[in-house]
Amino acid sequence: MNDGWDRLLQAARAVLREREVSPFVYAGQVGAAIETEGGNIYVGACVDGVCGLSTCAERAALYAMLTAGEHRVRRVAAVKESGVVPPCGACREALMQLMPDAGNIEVLLREEPRRVCALRELLPDWWGSDRFTEK
Repeated sequence: MNDGWDRLLQAARAVLREREVSPFVYAGQVGAAIETEGGNIYVGACVDGVCGLSTCAERAALYAMLTAGEHRVRRVAAVKESGVVPPCGACREALMQLMPDAGNIEVLLREEPRRVCALRELLPDWWGSDRFTEK
């Protein structure tokens, strides 16, 4: 079934390269891909430091997208060697803060059988909704 997710999964898997960068930094255990409303795909890999300063793959992809000048996300997928992984709370929050209708971002939860949900389902009653309507 090619519903567009295969392209995103392929992009996320392409950056999945687990490695020790130094005795303090590990990278690549998770790869993520974000598709924008314009159809562009941005990828990122996680970077974990023993000091606690880490970046998830989803946020790395988000930063690449923002660096390129885009901010309208259509969907996101993240993978590790064992398969699809849903975004953590920090990544959910970062995505939700992007745009007023971020709750509509599609999130891949499982590859087979395919399971997708809207970001708002992962963050019900999100605390920041009113800030988009404030003047």
